[in-house]
Amino acid sequence: MTSSLLTVSYIGASALFILSLGGLSKQETARRGNWYGILGMLIAIATTTIGAGLVQGFGLNEYGTLAAAMMPGLVIGAIVASRVAMTSMPELVAILHSFVGAAAVLVGFANYLSPAEALSGVEHVIHEVEIFAGVFIGAVTFSGSVIAFGKLRTLISSKPLLLPARHVLNLGMLAATIWLGAWFLGASGTEGLTPLSIMTAIAIVLGVHLVMAIGGADMPVVISMLNSYSGWAAAAAGFMLSNDLLIITGALVGSSGAILSYIMCKAMNRSFISVILGGFGADSGAAPASTAKIEGEVHQITVEDTVKTLREAKSVIIVPGYGMAVAQAQHSVSEITKVLRGLGVTVRFGIHPVAGRMPGHMNVLLAEANVPYDIVMEMDEINEDFPETDAVLVIGANDTVNPSAVEDPGSPIAGMPVMEVWKSHKAVVMKRSMASGYAGIENPLFYKQNTQMLFGDAKKNLDAILTQLR
Repeated sequence: MTSSLLTVSYIGASALFILSLGGLSKQETARRGNWYGILGMLIAIATTTIGAGLVQGFGLNEYGTLAAAMMPGLVIGAIVASRVAMTSMPELVAILHSFVGAAAVLVGFANYLSPAEALSGVEHVIHEVEIFAGVFIGAVTFSGSVIAFGKLRTLISSKPLLLPARHVLNLGMLAATIWLGAWFLGASGTEGLTPLSIMTAIAIVLGVHLVMAIGGADMPVVISMLNSYSGWAAAAAGFMLSNDLLIITGALVGSSGAILSYIMCKAMNRSFISVILGGFGADSGAAPASTAKIEGEVHQITVEDTVKTLREAKSVIIVPGYGMAVAQAQHSVSEITKVLRGLGVTVRFGIHPVAGRMPGHMNVLLAEANVPYDIVMEMDEINEDFPETDAVLVIGANDTVNPSAVEDPGSPIAGMPVMEVWKSHKAVVMKRSMASGYAGIENPLFYKQNTQMLFGDAKKNLDAILTQLR
């Protein structure tokens, strides 16, 4: 493979990655965007492998070793991806980010111990900076992603860990990193291995501390931000390896992840800097928990009552949440939508930006069930319509429909925009129990006069509703 063909292949793969990001911006083109990304990655892997073999003079033994390293990863990845439930997708994304971070760290150490070519002067300094920055970003990404995985998997408490003087601790670790960087740049031979190793340990602790200080309600933003970090780590690895495609791909992932995180923070009324820096600048990382007692009583209804409510309504808004994903009830919801629309009922969906713990989670499930795109509305588009809505069907949502966000300044989720379902004429909430959501706080919605609770498995209840509607 000639250098010109290698360049053309890299440009083609980069163009496909850009088209992939463009396709993922809309539901209608998301599937196509994924195929663009898959094709681009296949081209990238094939080109890099073959091109590296030609440059390095690979033989059958070298290619055999490379295949022996790649094939198990390909098989394991395919098996895991095919078996993972949609509800576990946030955890999968988090742990995959950790792999990227670990790879950047290993590439950095390998490149330092065995550089591809001898450099001197300014080029040497630049290369050393690339190694140091790449290892730092990779280590933070690795440990932060592991902690995020643990929180999403409920292996670690979702409550923020607020250590005394935590901001001073973070600043101290950053200052130590800068000092170690100066030591690293001034070292000769392999003497820089000591400051590089110490910095790696500090970066791992920093990644852990940053994510531990963030509460469960903000974890979707953290996942998005770790995605950005993994992109920058990949870009840094690209600089170390002199791989233009890796640089471009990493930059695309890093910048798009950062933009998405900013958009999500804006949608959730969160400080972008505060979230990504573990609550830096906040007094406590979260508002103090309210001690106000929730007044009112829970009004429980049956499937028959729910069917009657839906039949009598002229307008219905369905608000899906994590519970719908757990029950895999999206197809039943789609069928109910068809029946209600056939009866002349106006049916729309209200989607919170982080419903299901990951951006676009509900959109993907509804698209899978062939719900028409034109009736799936974002929170900002539909929130003001609730007062004119006859009935709202909440399916397994909790924190995203919690009135405390706008009614209780002392709530940990105070200020976060939510789906204001309580403003509708009647709200039917489907849940297994009265358990709190991921943020770990009670929901006053369940006690409001116009709220009725339908307890039980969402899939079974929805199937029963569908049967009676027909």
